[in-house]
Amino acid sequence: MYHSFLNNNSQHRNTDDTGFHREFGFSILCAFLVASCFFFFSCSNSIAFSEFMPVQDKVWDKQAEFVFHFEMNDITIPYNISLQLRNSRLYPYQNLYVIFEEQNPLGISMKDTIECILADSTGKWTGNGITLFQKQFLLKENYHFPDTGTYTIGVRHAMIDDHLKGIENVGILIEKAK
Repeated sequence: MYHSFLNNNSQHRNTDDTGFHREFGFSILCAFLVASCFFFFSCSNSIAFSEFMPVQDKVWDKQAEFVFHFEMNDITIPYNISLQLRNSRLYPYQNLYVIFEEQNPLGISMKDTIECILADSTGKWTGNGITLFQKQFLLKENYHFPDTGTYTIGVRHAMIDDHLKGIENVGILIEKAK
């Protein structure tokens, strides 16, 4: 009896000539695509600069500096500047110290040392991911760039190791403050 019910229900769906199911599915798909495009373009408008650089051979040499260049044209609004890191399970420490240096278009530099906590006290990685963990660290909040023009941000590690394993990518994200 149960088997017969499935067959009858199946036949009923196949004989539906109105195309309602097909049209309804197409409408849902179109609505989803429009909403996705709206979300993508509305979110991407807040990003002024975003770039990741790979760590060569997945070993960050103490002398290696990641240098990011970007144009800043609108200095009337505040921005958030974040450091983005991707680490693997091979990273041997809970934290990472980095030296962050910003040079403005006039050649004036500002330097700071930041501690980035990558794992909690139990050793669990705090970034998002399964085998590669990504985490973002706010460097400057509601920051007003002083001048228009080309800025340079340099990032290098300040750990005791000359050759630091486990950090795979270093990135900078600059977005309009909300």
